[in-house]
Amino acid sequence: MKLRRSTVLPLCLAAYLAVMAYIGYDGYDGGETSAAMYFGTIAVTIVIIVLLHFNLKRREQLRRERENDLKKNDK
Repeated sequence: MKLRRSTVLPLCLAAYLAVMAYIGYDGYDGGETSAAMYFGTIAVTIVIIVLLHFNLKRREQLRRERENDLKKNDK
């Protein structure tokens, strides 16, 4: 099974988000950061990661279709 960029990159970014959220939790818990700012940043980042996943998946599909068309034209 081949790992695709549309899977690996969002997973790496999600892991990075988890680490950054863990590091930033002290600021939220101490009152330095509001709940809207802390959870809002996490929510927006998750949305961006999901959109990135679907965009990369679409690009991979278009690339596969183009390669298949080129193979058909060569025959």
